[in-house]
Amino acid sequence: MSDLVTLGPWLRRFLCEYIVTERNLARNTRKSYRDTFSLLLPFVSRKLHKPVDRLAVCDLTSRYVLQFLTHIEEDRGCSARTRNQRLATIRAFARFIGSRDPAHVEWCGHIRAIASKKSVSPPVGWLTRAEMETMLAVPDRKTRRGRSEYALLLFLYNTGARVSESTQLKVRDLQLGGRNSGHDLATLHGKGGKTRQCPLWPETERVLADEILGRSNDDAVFVSRLGTPFTRFGVYRLIERCAAGVPELADRTITPHVIRHTTACHLVLAGVDINTIRAWLGHVSISTTNIYAEIDLTLKANAVALCEVGQARPARSWKEDKDLMAFLKSL
Repeated sequence: MSDLVTLGPWLRRFLCEYIVTERNLARNTRKSYRDTFSLLLPFVSRKLHKPVDRLAVCDLTSRYVLQFLTHIEEDRGCSARTRNQRLATIRAFARFIGSRDPAHVEWCGHIRAIASKKSVSPPVGWLTRAEMETMLAVPDRKTRRGRSEYALLLFLYNTGARVSESTQLKVRDLQLGGRNSGHDLATLHGKGGKTRQCPLWPETERVLADEILGRSNDDAVFVSRLGTPFTRFGVYRLIERCAAGVPELADRTITPHVIRHTTACHLVLAGVDINTIRAWLGHVSISTTNIYAEIDLTLKANAVALCEVGQARPARSWKEDKDLMAFLKSL
């Protein structure tokens, strides 16, 4: 069977060359693409009773793709967003083949015509200042392990770093002690090889300086109790454990991305402009950052409700009125 007809060579070029060298996609995105085909190919193979290595491009019909998408939703229990992510990968693969072999343009059109399913974006989950401070107080800072866990939590809150950015942080990526015109900075390596710098609070600088004491420039900043660099799963477990120690968060799912949302929302409430927040978080598009602007509008709507004319209110103390006025002025 010709290489232009067999699915395998096309898939190898797509996964090993195109998305790595031409697209320069992030490592986690590449893993997601591979996961899609790890599920899709056995599914189509079972439908056709044909070995995976003998599958042809034309075997990947739109009918089987639709059945696969239904399978991951109904049998695997995946959400509509996950279904759309898998479809986006298959569309990208079809576009890759169609742009390089005119004989497959029609097949490409059929695959790309499959519609995404409408899904509702989940609300932005974030923590209040009091909840975040309570979570930071969970690690026992009297112990070395507790100080390391506190340093990681504080760093995530300070920078809004992604999990991968925190686990890949090296000692050389930190500029502490005012070596950069008096500013303490962390250099984060984000998606697609992009880097950005985030300023550090004095408290963050202090705990990080203690954390990296005696380490070389190539050592990881955050290490587990075994002395090995933290993994993304280790960071998830740490945050879950710390959240479990806060009664107010017992019925909520707290992840590293919730802390990232918390950083963004607190920056919005502090009056930081949306473009600065975009650069702070490393978003490519300002539209991604705009979701946090809704947090500020929600608070303003609540403030209007508090001051609504004609509504009977219980008597307020002088201190409560003073607190309300301070809150309104901060908006």
